[in-house]
Amino acid sequence: MPPKKGSPVTFIRLAACLSAASLALGAPSHAQKTEGTSVTAPTSPPIAEKRDHSYSHHGITIADPYHWMKDQSYPTIDDEDVLEHLKAENAWFEARMEPQQALVDELYEEMKARVKQDDSTVPQKDGDWLYWSEFSEGQEYRKYYRRPVAGGEAQLILDENALAEGHEYFRLGAFSVSKNGRYLAFSSDTNGSERFTARFKDLETGEMLPDEIPGTLTGLTWVMDDKAVVYGLANEQWRVHDATLHVLGTSVSEDVELYRETENDGFRVGAGLSAQEDWLVIAVGDSETSEVRLVRADDPTGEQILVAPRQTGREYDVDLRDGTLYIHTNDDHVNFRLATASLDKPGEWTTLIAGSDEFYLSDFELFKDFYVTEGRLRGLDQIQLRSYADPNLVKPVAFTEASFSTGLANNPEYDTQKLRLAYESMVTPDSVYDYHVATGELELLKQQEIPSGYDANLYTVERIEIAARDGTMVPVSIVSRKDRAAGGPLHLYAYGAYGFAYPPNFSTTRLSLVDRGFAFAIAHIRGGDDLGRNWYLQGKLNERTNTFNDFVDVAKGLIAKGYTTQGKISASGGSAGGELMGVVLNTNPELWGAVVAHVPFVDVLNTMLDKDLPLTPGEWPEWGNPIESKQAFAYILSYSPYDQVVAQDYPPMLVTAGLNDPRVTYWEPAKWVAKLRELKTDDHELLLKTNMGAGHGGKSGRFASIYEVAEEYAFILWQMGLTE
Repeated sequence: MPPKKGSPVTFIRLAACLSAASLALGAPSHAQKTEGTSVTAPTSPPIAEKRDHSYSHHGITIADPYHWMKDQSYPTIDDEDVLEHLKAENAWFEARMEPQQALVDELYEEMKARVKQDDSTVPQKDGDWLYWSEFSEGQEYRKYYRRPVAGGEAQLILDENALAEGHEYFRLGAFSVSKNGRYLAFSSDTNGSERFTARFKDLETGEMLPDEIPGTLTGLTWVMDDKAVVYGLANEQWRVHDATLHVLGTSVSEDVELYRETENDGFRVGAGLSAQEDWLVIAVGDSETSEVRLVRADDPTGEQILVAPRQTGREYDVDLRDGTLYIHTNDDHVNFRLATASLDKPGEWTTLIAGSDEFYLSDFELFKDFYVTEGRLRGLDQIQLRSYADPNLVKPVAFTEASFSTGLANNPEYDTQKLRLAYESMVTPDSVYDYHVATGELELLKQQEIPSGYDANLYTVERIEIAARDGTMVPVSIVSRKDRAAGGPLHLYAYGAYGFAYPPNFSTTRLSLVDRGFAFAIAHIRGGDDLGRNWYLQGKLNERTNTFNDFVDVAKGLIAKGYTTQGKISASGGSAGGELMGVVLNTNPELWGAVVAHVPFVDVLNTMLDKDLPLTPGEWPEWGNPIESKQAFAYILSYSPYDQVVAQDYPPMLVTAGLNDPRVTYWEPAKWVAKLRELKTDDHELLLKTNMGAGHGGKSGRFASIYEVAEEYAFILWQMGLTE
C-alpha cells in the first residue's frame, strides 16, 4: 500500500539489520545448491593464498595479505581468482551442510507451515481508494490492489511476481500513487546492488509509461499537481547528493536538479511532502548533522526556504501545518525537543515540547485536529496523541505487556479520526489496530495467522536488566517456553549501532529454536537508542567498545542468573551486528557454542580508510575518521575484527556475504574467514556462504528468506549437539 505521506522528512540512517535470505519455495533440499558449487564435493576447506600487501598511516604499518580479495575493478567483480575462491567456499559450505540437509528441510517445512500463504494486508483508505496488498498461494512476492471507497471491483495495480519473472533477485523500492489516484510511480532492483530503476504506470489504462529513471536510491515524491516526481540518484559510490525533478512525458535528460549537496561528501539528500502535501521538504545530512529546505510542491523550481543552516552535531527535521513549522531537534537536549516557528522566521524556534531525561522523543506526525508524538519511556515504545490548543493535554495509547514494539503504521490521510497502529511482542503476533481518537478505543483489525497453530500460553516473556562491567544496567528481552528446563541452550541476538533500537518483536521462525528448548534473548545494548539518545552516543566513536562489552556482559549475566551455561549460548548478528559477532569471537570465544555472522562489517579499519567506498564518508561520524585522526586509527584498529584475529580456539561459525552488497562489501567476510582459517587453532566448523546474485539482504522472496533461516538454525543445532 502507499507509504504514509504526512510524515516529516528525516535523514535516513544507512544501517538496517536485514534478515538473510536464500532459496525458493518448494522442496529446495538436495535439488538447489548455493551458486558456484562444484559437482565433486571437496574434502577440505579452501585455503586462501597470501599475497604481500601492506599500508601505513600515522607511522603505523599494517600487513594485509588478503587484500587481493577486493576486486580492483570494483564495483565490477570479474577477477577470476576472487570468483573461484568464493565458489570454493560455497562448495565447502554445501559439502559440510549436506549431512544436515534433512534437518534443514525439516526446519524449512515447519517454518513455512507457520506462514499463511494466501495472506493480505488490511485495506487503508487514501482519498477515493482503499489500498492493500496480497500474497497468493505459493508465490514469493506481493500483488498490490485497490478498489473505490464508493464500491466497485478490485484493481490489480502492481504484481511483483510478474516484475520478478526471469530474475534471480527482485526487490521493490519506492511505491507512490499520485494524489489524484491516476499514476503509480515505483522502482525496483533486480540484482541486489541497490541501484533502482524508477518506472511509471497509468492506473486508468493499465499501461506502463515510457518514462524510466535508472539508478535511483530514494523515494518518488509527486509534485506539480501530479505532473512530476522528485527523486535522487545513487552516484558511483552509492551516495545520493541530489533532489531532481522529472516531468512525466519528458526525457530524463531534461530533468531539473532542485538541489545538489556539494559541501559534504558524506551527506545524503532526501525529499518528501509535508503533512498537508503543499510543501516539498528537502533534507540533507548524516548521522549527526542535518539541514532542511522548503519549496512549494506546486512550484518545485521556485524559491527555496532554508529553515536553519547546518551546525555540526545538530539534527532536526521539519513538517508544516497551516503555515507553522514543527521542528524536531536535539539542539538543547540530547533526547530531542519539539519546537515551532513561522515561515517568515523559520530559524527562530519556540519550544512546544521540552526535551526530557525520561522520555525520548523520536518522531512526530501532524494531522488536521491533533498531532502524534512517538518515543520511548524506560525503553518501551510510546504513542501519544496531543492537542494543538493545549500542549499539556496528552493521551497515551496504553499497552500492558512487559516488553513490546508498537508505532504508527500507514496513515496517509491528514484529515482523520482514527489512526492505524502496529503492535507485536515476543509472544504476540503482528497485530494491526485502528485507534479511535474520540473514544480511545483500540480496534483489532488483524493479527498474524499461523496456520500450523500457535498457543501464546505456552510461552513467557521477561524483561530483565544485567549489569555491564561499568555498572550500566542493560535491558534484555527473553522469550522461552514455560516448560523449558533451567540452564538449557540460549540464543543471544543484538545489533547495537546507528541508534537503531532492535525491537522485542514476534518471529515465527524463532519458534523453531524456542520449541526445541532454547531461550531467545535480545540484548538492548548501547549503540542503539533503546534507552534514549545517550544510549546510542555511548556506543559510537570513542565509546564503541561499550557495545561489545555489553553483549559479553549480558551473556555472562545470563549464565550467572541460571538461564544457561557457558558453551550453550548461540549468537547471531548482521551487518554492524556482524561486526559485534566478530569482536566478541575474538575477545571471548569460550562463551559461544555457535555463532552466525550475516554480511558482517568486520574489516572496519580498511573500510574507514577508503573514502571511495559507498558509505565511508557518511560513516565517519559513527566510527571515526582514521585518515585524519591517529587516535581514531588506533582505536578502530584495537577492535576491528579482521585485524584482531589471533591464534586461538574459536567456536563454530557460519558467515554469509552478498557479492553485490554495496553496504558491507563481499570481501570483508571473505578476508575475515580466510584469516580465521589461517590462524585459528581448533578444528571447529567455519563456513562461508556467498550469495552470488544478491546484496545486503541476501536473496529475495518471502519463502527464500525462510530457507536460509532454516540453514542457520540447522547449523546451530548441529554444532551444539541438539539435532535429536
